[in-house]
This record gives sequence, C-alpha cells and structure tokens, in this order.
Amino acid sequence: MMRPGKMVCEVLKSILRKPATIFYPFVRVEMPPRFRGKIAFTSANCIGCKMCMRDCPANAITINKVGEKRFEAVFDNDRCIFCAQCVDTCPKKALASTPEYELAVLDRSQLKTTFHAEPVTSADPVPPADKAQDRPA
Repeated sequence: MMRPGKMVCEVLKSILRKPATIFYPFVRVEMPPRFRGKIAFTSANCIGCKMCMRDCPANAITINKVGEKRFEAVFDNDRCIFCAQCVDTCPKKALASTPEYELAVLDRSQLKTTFHAEPVTSADPVPPADKAQDRPA
C-alpha cells in the first residue's frame, strides 16, 4: 500500500503526462496497408472456381452462379475469422481485404453480406428482334 504523500506525487505526475490511450470513437485510427479487415468481392474478376470456399477454415463464403460467367458471393462475417486465406487463394484476385474493422451490430442477420453479380452490358444497344422490324420488306 502506498503512503498518502507518495500517492499525491504520482497523481501530480500523471496529470502532466500525455495520455497513453487514444480517444477511439472520436479519433479514428488508420489501419496499416496489409490489415486484414472485412473482405471485398469483385464479381467481374470471379471465374467461379470456388477455391475461396474450399480454403476458408470457417466456411464463411458461398459462391453462387447467377448466369453465364456471372457469380455472386455471400459472406458470413459472423463466422469469418479474418485470416485472409481466401484472398491469398483467389487466382483472379476477385477478393481483397479492406481496412474496415467496425463490424459490430445488434442484429446478427446484418453480418451477412451479399455481393451481387454486375449486370450484363451488351455491346449492341438494339436487341436483335428490333433490328428485324427495321428492315424493309
């Protein structure tokens, strides 16, 4: 147990020192470049090999085919352990780690993230059926 005189000395020292912690909710911390946060998915790069699903130790990834060469990904962030094994495994770099780490929510269903496939863009703006009608008989 400290003597009262010694404790006053310690209190006065700590008043003059800079705080050892940061004011987290008010001051955001910038994460380092290789931080393993929430996973991002780019459907345009995905080839549907499902290597990320096979390598995920937590079974937190589901890849679904939604069209010809079009895939969507469903991530269960409540199961993910943020090891980034899926990012390392993807041969086409369709997955990436983001610096996002604030994932706390009150409803567990909000932790499921679905990355929908990008819509198909046609090089020809006029459908073939309309072209046939434009021709003279």
